[in-house]
Amino acid sequence: MSYSVDSSRYDTMTYNRCGKSGLLLPAISLGLWHNFGGIDVKENSRLMIRRAFDLGITHFDLANNYGPPPGSAEETFGQILKEDLASHRDELIISTKAGYRMWSGPYGEWGSKKNLIASLDQSLKRLKLDYVDIFYHHRPDPNTPLEETMSALDLIVRQGKALYVGISNYDAEQTREAARILRKLGTPCLIHQPSYSMLNRWTENGLQEALSEEGIGMIAFAPLAGGVLTDRYLDGVPTDSRAAGPSPFLNANAISDNVMVKIKRLNELAKKRGQKLSQMSLAWVLREKTVTSALIGASKVSQIEDACGTLSNLDFSSEELLEIEHILK
Repeated sequence: MSYSVDSSRYDTMTYNRCGKSGLLLPAISLGLWHNFGGIDVKENSRLMIRRAFDLGITHFDLANNYGPPPGSAEETFGQILKEDLASHRDELIISTKAGYRMWSGPYGEWGSKKNLIASLDQSLKRLKLDYVDIFYHHRPDPNTPLEETMSALDLIVRQGKALYVGISNYDAEQTREAARILRKLGTPCLIHQPSYSMLNRWTENGLQEALSEEGIGMIAFAPLAGGVLTDRYLDGVPTDSRAAGPSPFLNANAISDNVMVKIKRLNELAKKRGQKLSQMSLAWVLREKTVTSALIGASKVSQIEDACGTLSNLDFSSEELLEIEHILK
């Protein structure tokens, strides 16, 4: 099926400057952690990527181990990019990561130079690209000197395999030290990717302040708390939902009665704002000046459309923010 991009794709998307860099990122970015792997229907993945781009989403976020099986999300995206979006490569920000276990042996995970260089080389082959726009170290390595990990990121930029580098899941102290090392090497840390939502606010305990002071952008993953901050679970856990399965990241036990009371009250507030709960939750994350972009996941096109609809109402009154704080206590 032939595809022609929407000529109005930039008309309604908001683009925010990433830290103190020259790079603008869309307020809504699309993550390919789930639903783009080898076990998924490729045509559905294709429709979601096309629709995202037509809505002005220029940033597509991957990692070496996304799938399942690991690596297959990069392969899927690489195929769709070649078939549908090759002529628009310079309009796209494509990111990938390394740090979680990807292959057997002592070099298949964490943050050694050996692992990061080898992993990115593999990712580029799967993506069918000469370079990615952003390459992240996916998680801190307690055993590898931070200087080694950051020097690997610096080398990757100097080799032309990535335009920018970032970190993910680092705490405030680790972030400041990583930024210091990269700055000394001459390759600034562009961006940090932590989890952040109304139900997960750990970044407010020093990390966001560190990012602001260091001039680093922030892209929040899991802004909908794995789907809990949507209307998906208002009437219980559907049998076909992620929470009903064996997912280590979300299960029915995590959706307690106390959490559901909060979700239902938040949903009522969202209705008063003329939004879905998911849209209000994304707007709440984007209210923070340190947040450059909210990274969503999707299993169908309508979820991407809903997320982009958030941008028509990003403002909160002081009364609304106080009510949210009261609900979340």
